[in-house]
Formats: sequence, structure tokens, C-alpha cells
Amino acid sequence: MIKRLLIMAVSGIAAVLCLAGPAPASQCALDFSVHTLASKIPGKTALIVGGIQGDEPGGFNAAALIATRYNILSGRVIVVPNLNFESIIKRSRGVYGDMNRKFDQVSKTDPERQTIAKIKSMITDPNVDFILNLHDGSGFFTPTRKNDMHNPDRWGQSIIIDQALMPATYTGLFSDLAVTAQQCADKVNGHLIDPGHTVHVKNTRTAEGDQEMAKTLTFFAMKNKKPAFGVEASKSFLTPGRVYYHLLAIESFLTKAGISFKRDFSLSKKEIKKVIDKDIALTLGERRVLLYAENIRNRINYLPMEKGGDLQFLVNNPLLALVHNKSDFSLYHGNRCLSHLSPQYFEYDLGIDGIEMDVDGKKQQVPFGSRILVKEQFMVHPIPDHRVNIIGFTTQNVKDEAGLLVTRNDCIQRFSIDRDGQIFRIEVYKHGKFNGMVLADFRFHEKTNSIAQVSGGIRKEKQLLR
Repeated sequence: MIKRLLIMAVSGIAAVLCLAGPAPASQCALDFSVHTLASKIPGKTALIVGGIQGDEPGGFNAAALIATRYNILSGRVIVVPNLNFESIIKRSRGVYGDMNRKFDQVSKTDPERQTIAKIKSMITDPNVDFILNLHDGSGFFTPTRKNDMHNPDRWGQSIIIDQALMPATYTGLFSDLAVTAQQCADKVNGHLIDPGHTVHVKNTRTAEGDQEMAKTLTFFAMKNKKPAFGVEASKSFLTPGRVYYHLLAIESFLTKAGISFKRDFSLSKKEIKKVIDKDIALTLGERRVLLYAENIRNRINYLPMEKGGDLQFLVNNPLLALVHNKSDFSLYHGNRCLSHLSPQYFEYDLGIDGIEMDVDGKKQQVPFGSRILVKEQFMVHPIPDHRVNIIGFTTQNVKDEAGLLVTRNDCIQRFSIDRDGQIFRIEVYKHGKFNGMVLADFRFHEKTNSIAQVSGGIRKEKQLLR
């Protein structure tokens, strides 16, 4: 059984739906999302590409962090974090072969032909000044052989160039590729976690006869007079360590190009491990169902979904993907399956947009599809002709749980959506039809905002379940 994977790019946010059923090979390719981070100050434009090979999480996680947690203060940065999204989900170097060997020629029947054409058009855009292609490579590249893991045939911990200089007729940024790469490598080497992690410049001298490298994205860019660099973090590191070195390299190139930026986290392996998953979320059904994917349970049961309608799936992170199986959905972040969602189908009633609550003694209007922070207790105000169901609340023989004070100790931990037993679903129904959901989050001490909704410029998109 072939599963057809579809992607919707929405304001730079990717939403994926996998539909069960046979499909021609030409329909199996995923599109990618594009994130344009523009400042009000003119300057150079960088194109950063991650995920061209789906088994290299350092590259695509670093690109996703640039897209979601960096603010560009001058110049412009365009990020494609998930170029080969289907391969990312499937932990494959390339479901249809190595995508990074298709930039010289690609078959008319290749499922990735359209993806290659799209990224080529981005590379050759006159407004793009240089390109960074992010990879995770084996071992540690060293100019001379030290041992099996440290030698000229390895790729990890290197900055790749195809040749030392741009053509003589080129007058743009980074004309001396070798010098630029070495200067950026030196910047990275000033912040090594361990002295053995040194980054070197690897010149593949592609035009001198390297037939494999002649098929790559960076050499295609070079032939079109665009400076391009491969950034390789070592596969010997866990993902946070790889991302650390990728971000160091990216920042060094941006700084050298005069592109200024700020990020909302400190650059360390420990902090990167946290922010990769921090506050990632998705909404379903007219934004009325919200799930935080961070620390989500392995399975969420009886999740209200619309019967016989369009599945609306919105995310705030480009690596989140929802895959439709035979009877449930798998939630992915990159190549990690975070949870399985078991649906319960209802007709939707959109007559109300939220609920009124008393939260720690304060009355609040809370829209559906949002999270409310609770320090000690909450109560949902009764709604005529509606029923409130607090998933995990331990009352007995009570059909409508509105008007009741609820504390964390009143809720059974295994019904929470998070593994720590702190976030619980408040669902509202009218005559058997689903109105919407609010999350009650008892992690009050960890958060600063009282009501949070998934935002970030997400537009509404629909995909029919067949």
C-alpha cells in the first residue's frame, strides 16, 4: 500500500497530511515550506537549505530554529528547513534516491523533479546573494589522515567549497570562497565544545573532475554565479551538538555578509536541546482543538475531529507533520514520531467561540483552541444547552462539569495530554455536537502568559480526508 503525502505551505509554516490509498509515484513527493525573515534595513540575502537528505537531523533542526527563533535585524534570510520532507519523516537519505545528486540532470518521471525545479528557481533568484546547504557528515574531515574517523575522506566538521574562487567575471559577495570559508571556520573554532571538534575547509575541486559533486546543489549554484557553501556537522554528535555547530557556522556567514540578527535562546547544547521542542503546537478543526507537541504523551485518545468534513491542520513549526494511518494519526517532529492521535468523530457546532472561566479567582473569556494557565483551580461557567467535559476530572454521575471547582489533584494524570500530567482538555458540546476545546495548564510557574494561542502568521488551510 502506497501512502500519498501532501504538504501545505502556509505563510512559511508547513502542514502535512498523509492520505491512505494508492497513488502514482509522481504524486508522492512532498513540497517544502519557505520562511522569509526580512528586516526593514536593506542588505544581503542568504538562502539556507536544510533537509535535502532526510537522515541528517542536525541540518534540518538548525534550519528550523533559524526560521522560528531568530529575528533578522538587517538584510534578509530565506530558510527552507524541510526540502526533502518525505525523506525526513521516513528517516531516509532519499526515498527516491539522493536528492543532492539531481541538480545536473533529473528524470522527467522522477517524483522530485518539481521540488528540484522550485529550489533551483530560488537559488537563481537575482535577489539571493549566497547559499548555505546544511548537512550532517560522517566522522571528522582532516586534511591529512590521522585514523579511520579523522581523514580526508570524511565529511563531518567541515565547510565545503567546490572551488577556491568564483569566476573572474563575478563581482558580488564572497568572491574568494576559500578565504571566506576559512574565516567562518575560524569563527566556529573559537567556540568549540572540545578541541577535537575542529572545523576545516574541504575543497572538492568539483570542476576538475568530481562527477558526483558536479550533481549537487552547491555546484549548480556555482555554475549560476552564486556563492554556495556546504556546512557539515559530524554525525558522531547527538542532534543538539550537531545543531550547535550548524548555528555557529550559519551565524558566522550571516555576520560576514553584514546580516545582523538576534535569537531568543543562548547558544549551548543544553539550551538547544530545550528549544528544539519548545512550545511546538498544532491546531485542528477551525482552530478549535489545540495540542502542544512538547512532551506530549505517546497516545492521545478520543480526540474530537469533524465527521465527514475537511481536516484543518495548522502548525507553528515547519518540522511538525501529521500522518494519517488506517485508524489514527501519527504526529511527527522531523524524523521523530511524538505521538499517536486516536480520533473520535463529531459534527461541529460553531455557534460559540469560547468559554467563560474563573481561573484562580479571576473571571476570563477564553477562546477555543487556546491554553489557560492555572495556578490552583479553575471553574467553567455553565452555558445553557451545552455540556462541559473535563477529560480526567474525577467526579461521578455528573453529566455537565461546568460550575465545579477543579484543582490539579482532581484530575487523573493519565488523562493529561503531557507526560508530566499537567495539561488537561476542557471540551464543550451541544446536543452531541462538538463546539471546541481549551487546555488547562497547571504549569503556571513555568509560563508567563495566561492565555496562549498558536499564532505566528498561520493561515487556514484545508485538506479533504478521503
